[in-house]
Amino acid sequence: MSYLRLRWPLPSSLTRHISSSYSTSTTATTRKVPLLYKPETAEHQDDAVALQLLSWGRGASGQLGGGVEEIRLYPTPVANLLVPSSSFALSPSPGRFSGPNRPKSEEGPNPVEVGISCGLFHSSLVVHGKLWLWGKGDGGRLGFGHENPAFVPTLNPHLDSVRSVALGGLHSVVLTTPGQAFTWGYGGFGALGHSVYHRELLPRLVEGSWGGKIRHIATSGTHTAAITESGELYTWGRDEGDGRLGLGPGRGPNEGGGRSIPSKVKALPVPVAAVSCGGFFTMVLTEDGKVWNWGANSNYELGRGNNVGGWKPNPVSGLQDVRIIQIASGGYHSLALTDDGKVFSWGHGGHGQLGHSSISNQKIPAVIEALANEHAVYIACGGSSSAAITDEGKLFTWGNAKDSQLGVPGLPEVQPSPVMVKFLMEEDGLGPHKVISVAVGASHAMCLVSRSES
Repeated sequence: MSYLRLRWPLPSSLTRHISSSYSTSTTATTRKVPLLYKPETAEHQDDAVALQLLSWGRGASGQLGGGVEEIRLYPTPVANLLVPSSSFALSPSPGRFSGPNRPKSEEGPNPVEVGISCGLFHSSLVVHGKLWLWGKGDGGRLGFGHENPAFVPTLNPHLDSVRSVALGGLHSVVLTTPGQAFTWGYGGFGALGHSVYHRELLPRLVEGSWGGKIRHIATSGTHTAAITESGELYTWGRDEGDGRLGLGPGRGPNEGGGRSIPSKVKALPVPVAAVSCGGFFTMVLTEDGKVWNWGANSNYELGRGNNVGGWKPNPVSGLQDVRIIQIASGGYHSLALTDDGKVFSWGHGGHGQLGHSSISNQKIPAVIEALANEHAVYIACGGSSSAAITDEGKLFTWGNAKDSQLGVPGLPEVQPSPVMVKFLMEEDGLGPHKVISVAVGASHAMCLVSRSES
C-alpha cells in the first residue's frame, strides 16, 4: 500500500493542514479536525504516514465524533494522525489473523499500532496503546467512571498499553499488550465476565481460568470471546438456549439468562486463531484457514444448508476448499475473506447485506460476484450491512442504508449489491484517500485512510 511519505521535520504547510485543535464553534461545518497523535521525537524518523479517521451515518448519540448530533451522508474527517512509516501497523481486529503478540521493529521501538471499532452507539480509536472513546455513555460503556456521553474523541485515562478494542451493545472490551482483557459497561447477562450482572463504570480486568496470555478478543451485543496464546477459546455472556457460547449441556447460563464466568469451549477439537461474535452465534478461524461456528441458525447464519442450530462447533463445509484469512459477523449474517481476495457471504439477506443483488437468504457460503474483479484485503459487518476494502484502497459497502451507514448519498434503504464509497477531495493538500481499515456499527461506520500522493 502506498503511503504518503513525509520528510521530517514536517513542512509547515502540511502541519497546518493536519495539526489543529477543535474550534469553539458547535457547528459541524466549522469544527476543525484534531491531530490526536504524532511521533514524540524526530530522532530516527525521516518520514511519516498521514492517516485520517472518517465517520458517517446516524450520530444522534455522538458516535460520529463530530461534536454534534447529526447524520453524515458521506465520510467526514474525525481525527488526523501522524505515524512513523517505518514502524506502523494495524492493531489486531476481531476475526482477523494477527501476527505474534507484539511485532518487532528493526529500529527497536514497538510499532505504532492503530485500530478502530464501532459499537451500537459508541466508537473507539486505538493509537499506540492509548484508547479514545466517544458516543453514548449510558451503562458506563465509555469507561470514564460516569454515564455521560462524549461527542468528540476523548482519551480514556484509566487504560494504558491497549492493543485492540471490540465494542458491543452496552459494553466494551480491550486487549492489552501484556495479554490481559478488560471489560466495562452494562453487565447484563454476564457480558463483562466479572461474575456480576451490574454495570461497571471503569475498566476492570477479566480474571478467567486460562493459563498464559490472551491474544485475541471479540464481542457482540451481549456475548464475548477471548483466545489464549495456545489457541484455547473462552466465552461468556448471554446464552438463552441458542448455544452461542458453545459450552454444551450443563454449561449454559449460571444466572439471569447468561454466563458471567469465562468458560473454555472444550468441544473445539483444534486450536483457533481468531473469533467473531454474531448476534446470536459465534464463528472461529483456525491457523490453517478453516472456519467453525455454532449457535442460532434460524436465518442460516451458520451456512450449513439448513436452519438447525446448536451449541456444538462444526466446520463450515462450504469453505473447506479455500483458505480463509478473515471472518466477520453481523446480526444474522456472516462474511469470509479468502487468501486470494474473494469474499463469501451467507445468512439473512433481507437488507441486502449479503451483496448478491437480492434480499434472499443464503443457506451456504457463496462468493459475492459483484466483487469478482476486485482483490479484497479486509472485511467488516454491521448489524445488517457489510463492507470490504480492496488492495487498491477502495471501500465497498452494501446492505441496510436506512441511516446513511453505507456512506453513499442517494441510495435506497436496501442496497443489495456493493457500491464504491467516494471521498470528497478537499483542498487540504494531502492527496487521495486509500482505505486501510473499516468498522461498521448498527447505524454508523468509520474507516481509517492513508492520504497518499497522487
